[in-house]
Amino acid sequence: MHKRQKTFAIFGIFLSLQDMEFTASQIAAFIDGKIIGDENATITGVSPIESCEPGHLSFVAQERFAEYIGKAKCSVLIVSEKLLTAETYPTTVIAVEDAYLSFQVLMNLYKEMQGRKTGIEQGAVFHESATVGEDVYVGAFTCVSEKVKIGDGSQIYPQVYIGKNVKIGKNCIIYSGVRIYDYCVVGDDCVIHSNTVIGSDGFGFQPTKDGYQKIPQLGNVILEDHVEIGSNCSIDRGTIGSTVIGRGTKIDNLIQIAHNVKIGQNNVIAAQAGIAGSTTIGDWNQIGGQVGIVGHINIGNQVKIQAQSGVNSGAKDGDVLYGSPAINAGEYRRNYVHFRNFTEIVKRITAIENTSKNNSSE
Repeated sequence: MHKRQKTFAIFGIFLSLQDMEFTASQIAAFIDGKIIGDENATITGVSPIESCEPGHLSFVAQERFAEYIGKAKCSVLIVSEKLLTAETYPTTVIAVEDAYLSFQVLMNLYKEMQGRKTGIEQGAVFHESATVGEDVYVGAFTCVSEKVKIGDGSQIYPQVYIGKNVKIGKNCIIYSGVRIYDYCVVGDDCVIHSNTVIGSDGFGFQPTKDGYQKIPQLGNVILEDHVEIGSNCSIDRGTIGSTVIGRGTKIDNLIQIAHNVKIGQNNVIAAQAGIAGSTTIGDWNQIGGQVGIVGHINIGNQVKIQAQSGVNSGAKDGDVLYGSPAINAGEYRRNYVHFRNFTEIVKRITAIENTSKNNSSE
């Protein structure tokens, strides 16, 4: 398609998505898909493949859902090419290389067009030294402190607090109730969900004869580009220096990250995990829910830590850990088989001992 034509096609989908009504041909043009069926089939909503209905859009990306391709009731179905085996289908199909990624593109587009605002709402408070880029939205009762810098296209929702000298990059989304303390840095394309605190004091106290003396926390937090943080998280500022969350890392809800932790790129951390101070975590790690990691250790790259594990020592690249204290996951599972049978093993040992005693008394 000619570049100018492609631009108009995309613009048309922008308008249609805002109204939540578009055709199979519009969608196919945007995701470079091939239509099998009626190119004028109209969509007014989306639904899961298991419960889709006429007028809706759905997708099939995995073999385990392939049975739905021939019996889906939705009006348009995006399907990975490798799963298609027939020339015609009862519903309009858009064939793409990866249906899951194509569907994500459409949903992200819809969300962006629905949610993007510009301007500063009445009630927002700005220090005169703060600077704001183009196409920024700042909601009511948000407080922007002295020397704050907010990049182009960022969305700051109502009732956010931004401390002094904070830097927020381009195209960020910061939801209501977020608190960003002084001197913290948020990179481009970051998302921070409601009631998360960035830059609170680290848990630093020195025991003395009179009690615990607070150690001043003078550092900051740095979120690199494309970081997303869920709701109700706390990321503490460094005592001296920075707590760092690396590019592309995604953090779930209800997570505590202590002072001076360094997390690398493209990690995923599930809900209720806690990471103690000064621990370093590499790239591309997967940390399950309710994992606890002690302080001052190093976790390598591409490590997988299973849910509810307690990690009290370092991990090498590619390790898979499970249990508390965490050990190799394969070894843990083998040991757990014996643990489950422990009661029966004790009964057998007791029976053998009793038999031995009886034989001795005879």
